[in-house]
Amino acid sequence: MTVQASVVEPGVIGDDSGFSLHAPEGTSYRVDLTSDVFAPGNPLLAECCADRRVVAFVGPTVDRLYGPRLRAYLAARLAPDSWSVVVLEGGEDSKTMESVEKICAYAKLAGLDRRGVMLAVGGGVTCDLVGFAAAMYCRGVDYIKVNTTLVGQIDVGVGVKTGVNALGTKNMLGAYHPAHASLSDPSFLRTLTGRHIRCGLGEIAKMAIIKDAALFRVLEECPEIFQRSYETPPWLSQTGLGKRGVEDYVLRTSMALMMEELCPNLRERDLARLVDFGHTFGPLIETASGYRIAHGESVAIDMALSSQLACVLGLIEAADCERIIRLLIALGLAVHDTATCTPELMQQALKASWERRGRQLYLVVPDGIGSAVFVNDLDDIPPAALEEALRRLTDRAALLSDPLLAVR
Repeated sequence: MTVQASVVEPGVIGDDSGFSLHAPEGTSYRVDLTSDVFAPGNPLLAECCADRRVVAFVGPTVDRLYGPRLRAYLAARLAPDSWSVVVLEGGEDSKTMESVEKICAYAKLAGLDRRGVMLAVGGGVTCDLVGFAAAMYCRGVDYIKVNTTLVGQIDVGVGVKTGVNALGTKNMLGAYHPAHASLSDPSFLRTLTGRHIRCGLGEIAKMAIIKDAALFRVLEECPEIFQRSYETPPWLSQTGLGKRGVEDYVLRTSMALMMEELCPNLRERDLARLVDFGHTFGPLIETASGYRIAHGESVAIDMALSSQLACVLGLIEAADCERIIRLLIALGLAVHDTATCTPELMQQALKASWERRGRQLYLVVPDGIGSAVFVNDLDDIPPAALEEALRRLTDRAALLSDPLLAVR
């Protein structure tokens, strides 16, 4: 008798506990939402470790806030002497090959074998470092992400990219290495600073602008989401969404949108990617500032500039462009930076993106709320158009009374 193997259709499937992704090229992985992940009675993390040797890596802030609970959980749920916890340096400056080598050295010292697991507990920096180290250690071992930041839960935690900054370029070196498990606990968000929340909102706004007008409207009506309580907007409830609260709606919708966009092009064989909105000018803004500007902040400035550029080029109505700028400001995000948003540097950013994307620009610009298009050729953006877009943002930033919204 021939046994028929089940075939899983490509796509993203959501359920009460999270999302499962099945890419057309064969990669499958799971992203879980859970409550109180380090409670001894919560079996999820322990089940993901599956009686294997575990080396956990955390940053200093996560260790201060959650280190004792993490150690207590591992002690209660895993075999004695099968786990250890290492505290890494924090911050974007630590995203280097030297840090990756140190992670591999810690793993070797702890006796991590080919069946072992690296556990990253933290935000994007920690997960990028540990994921890249796991991709290289013994030519690839499993790793688990416990995402503690908003950016981590809606962006880094749902994809497969890992990387470090090198050669003067953000994320120049890296690997595609899907996590064995990616766990997100929304309660972590309650201990984040306002700046960390705003950085996450920048990435959420990105998905709303290019993919989802309803999510955009929710952000307009609830700009301090994850920082104060909001009732679910009645119009959202009438659509059958938001039944578990507006925070849950924003979190899950953002995760689903990102995964659905990543799924058919998981390893970026097609370099025209809508999720690169905010990531053409942004990387140079971030690095040129010496990381004074955080990633989510650079994404917001890029989105403001790209939207103004689309308006100058006649690709989006002025009213929709204004809504985008107003939303970014309402979320507490900068829309301009005097030091880095110069015509020379921004032209350099366009050229660098064009080179990185195979001599095609693939600049993502909105053409409406919840919709976007590509500007493919470098020649389609005259220097005068870029300068005009920058001038408009400079004038707008000068009107803002809060200096945090016009980064100096």
